[in-house]
Amino acid sequence: MAAFKIGKVVLRSLFKKPATLMYPVVPRKWEERTRGHIDININDCIFCGICARKCPTNAITVDRNKKSWTIERMQCIQCTHCVDLCPKHCLSNENTYTTPEVEKVVDLHVAPPEEPKPASDDTNKDSVEKKNA
Repeated sequence: MAAFKIGKVVLRSLFKKPATLMYPVVPRKWEERTRGHIDININDCIFCGICARKCPTNAITVDRNKKSWTIERMQCIQCTHCVDLCPKHCLSNENTYTTPEVEKVVDLHVAPPEEPKPASDDTNKDSVEKKNA
């Protein structure tokens, strides 16, 4: 009786499509709700620290003074809680997985330095008027 069950499985699998993909040849199609790695647009970040406080694994560290944002990739469970809570929507999920590493990976993002604001024209006009008076 067991031979008939095995034969049935073998015949059925001969006429089915393979369950796996030829990965390098056929690119993977990501599902709409795939949770990939967390990415940040550092230029939009206000360094409020809500993502760090709400992260269940404490994988995110925000330093407001240094204007830096750090994530430990091996500690992140990709729950997207930080993405949902970000008030400026600068965090996003990329549809790619974190590459496997032998060592712990820490990504550090530092905001670019702010350009000094030019002196307003009103102050220059007032100083010129005072010199003329």
